[in-house]
Amino acid sequence: MKLRLQFPQLALRRRLGQLSCMSRPTTRLRSWPLSFLYYILPFAALKPLAKVGWRPTSRVALYKTIPTRLLSRAWGRLNQVDLPTWLRKPIYSLYIWTFGVNMKEAAVEDLHQYRNLGEFFRRKLKPQARPVCDSHCVISPADGKILHFGRVKNCEVEQVKGVTYSLETFLGPHTWAESIALNRNEDDPTNFQDILVTKEGNALFHCVVYLAPGDYHCFHSPTDWRVAHRRHFPGSLMSVNPGVARWIKELFCHNERVVLSGEWAHGFFSLTAVGATNVGSIRIYFDKELRTNLPRYSKGSFNDFSYVSNNNQEGISMRKGEHLGEFNLGSTIVLLFEAPKDFTFNLKAGQKIRYGEPLGTM
Repeated sequence: MKLRLQFPQLALRRRLGQLSCMSRPTTRLRSWPLSFLYYILPFAALKPLAKVGWRPTSRVALYKTIPTRLLSRAWGRLNQVDLPTWLRKPIYSLYIWTFGVNMKEAAVEDLHQYRNLGEFFRRKLKPQARPVCDSHCVISPADGKILHFGRVKNCEVEQVKGVTYSLETFLGPHTWAESIALNRNEDDPTNFQDILVTKEGNALFHCVVYLAPGDYHCFHSPTDWRVAHRRHFPGSLMSVNPGVARWIKELFCHNERVVLSGEWAHGFFSLTAVGATNVGSIRIYFDKELRTNLPRYSKGSFNDFSYVSNNNQEGISMRKGEHLGEFNLGSTIVLLFEAPKDFTFNLKAGQKIRYGEPLGTM
């Protein structure tokens, strides 16, 4: 004998009608549980809801309603809570097993020495664990997975294959070009990509490195360069997992990020640290003024800071392999740089890479 689940359809119609009259934020909040059910229950179980006129929101719209910034701040505070000594090894061991962490590379292998989760996430490596390649001009700034790489074309950059974002939206307006010797052309506002190419015979290249939760969370200078400017974009903190990056267009432009811009031997060079869920804290070691994941921000806003001053005309000089910053958990590094057109990446999309390994050759 089949048992059928009976729904009070008239009452449901009235309730859904009330939802349609609410403001957009309230509707999102109230309809979220129904949308969640849509993705975890079999389709047949939700046929009665379809009959009364309810349709789920899209996956993207549903995901954007999650308060990721608030959750990330809560996670950050939890990370700073010191754990009892007896509890440290079981918790860290579970994390190591889940994400495949190699503790033999850690400078401190004894799990009892990490007082809280934050210290464990930001663990340092043994000096010999990551030799820096001296024969190549650009190295990987972090451990991770190569999501995409290549030349920038038509002011569009690929975050994963087939999904792009705007170069100008990602870096913001070129007002920071005053700190760097760039080709500013006020008469051609659409010529953003050409502004970044300062030398004849050069092209603009990009490389995206995704740091998984089990990876080493610090990042380093990918080359010898001069950092002249910092631009901080407050924003969302959605996951930058490759699976999410495939179905959210311009994900890196929505998320909070810190853009470091400057010059290297071949022209323009920039490194962008992109925040993610539970990674609201982006730290740049030489920048004590930077504060990320603050409770309030204006959508689309950004904050500029110049490292070039009357007392320091050169900005911040970084050597290849030098410690640059850290994330609180996994996240993404985006490199955008000018180089001669014969520059070639020695990479494959999806491959694992370690900090210090070469990215390409001239």
